[in-house]
Amino acid sequence: MRRPTRLMKILGIDPGYDRLGLALIERSAQQNYKIIYSACLTSPRGEIFAERLYHLVTQVATIIKQRRPDLLALEEVFFASNRKTAMAVAEVRGALLYLARQLKVSVINLTPLEVKMAMTGYGQASKEQVKYMVERLLGFKKKRSWDDEVDALAIALTGALKAASSYPQLPRATIAKKSRYAKK
Repeated sequence: MRRPTRLMKILGIDPGYDRLGLALIERSAQQNYKIIYSACLTSPRGEIFAERLYHLVTQVATIIKQRRPDLLALEEVFFASNRKTAMAVAEVRGALLYLARQLKVSVINLTPLEVKMAMTGYGQASKEQVKYMVERLLGFKKKRSWDDEVDALAIALTGALKAASSYPQLPRATIAKKSRYAKK
């Protein structure tokens, strides 16, 4: 018996307020992955933080409305030294979580360790090792790209793998019901 083909679109975001990595990939029922869109969004440096945040979130909202992802994979904040930067990135994450809830997109939160483990099998992998695996797994061949864009692709792929392993037999609509933000 032939399994029905189900496509799932996963939007991966590497949050930041200066640069925000964004990548949309598509997963087929056969576990094939394809890049639909990837970019590094920037906010105007001369603006106050509230304007920069508004600018980024508005761009992400437009992409979500146009591309209609089934799942948002969002990296959690991890900073060991710079508290000011960590707080600002946490505020960006909060705005993105609010946006996902408002637009009814399920969210998977991923730690940097989970992403590195999924991509390379090693939690202390370097950016170069993660980039190499993204290139191999997704055929990403952009010569000039920000690390944030590559990280977003890795986050999207990790989100897709995590969703596939957690809910392999469930249709797309049922996956959305598993969100902690779904109405009860």
